[in-house]
Amino acid sequence: MPRIVPQTKDVCKGAVFFLHGSGDTGIGIQDWLRSILDDDFKFPHLKVIFPTAPLRPYTPNNGGKSYVWFDRKNISPFVSEHETLDETAKSLSQLIQTEVDGGIPLSRIIIGGFSMGGAMSYHMAYRYFPQVPGVFALSSFLNNGSSVFKALETVSDKSKLPKLFCCHGDLDQLVLPEWGLNTSKQLQDIGISTEFHKFNFYHEMNFKEISMLREWILKLIPENSSQL
Repeated sequence: MPRIVPQTKDVCKGAVFFLHGSGDTGIGIQDWLRSILDDDFKFPHLKVIFPTAPLRPYTPNNGGKSYVWFDRKNISPFVSEHETLDETAKSLSQLIQTEVDGGIPLSRIIIGGFSMGGAMSYHMAYRYFPQVPGVFALSSFLNNGSSVFKALETVSDKSKLPKLFCCHGDLDQLVLPEWGLNTSKQLQDIGISTEFHKFNFYHEMNFKEISMLREWILKLIPENSSQL
């Protein structure tokens, strides 16, 4: 079951799905955010949902099992995407649909994540749930020739697609900053509204980045909105 941080007020008016990076768990990234903020990553009117990826063999880990959203040949944009990505998308779709069935419209659900979680979020938002208002990707990238880019080619009105918030560390040696920037630029060139912010850190998250993310989420789903 995913870890959930409930809204601080009585009425829930939306949800944020926050996907962890490879080898982590929903509990793990929630604890990491808590250590950064000295509090939970929470909102007055939105629940925050931290799913955990399946435990599966992971090629970059020499085939050892790890909690990853999908397998891949290498941590690089220069390889093809793995078919396990679509398998995970189905299970995540069920989690999102559960929130919709519970009364939260897609227009009030945001999807995002760190590293591999951000990559998975690109697929969930732009291929499976383009009705959501936004997607965030922290220290993440898409493979060259990704199925995300191919899916977006067929969309006539790009202005209605989810807005994108990206952050990346200039010193990141695992997911190179130019990979994240290139993904953001390709999506911007397609016609998607994007933000890309660089920070002086490695493959990690920091207080300023998460504070900016929180502000961005509140702009997309404000507390005083009359919706729902």
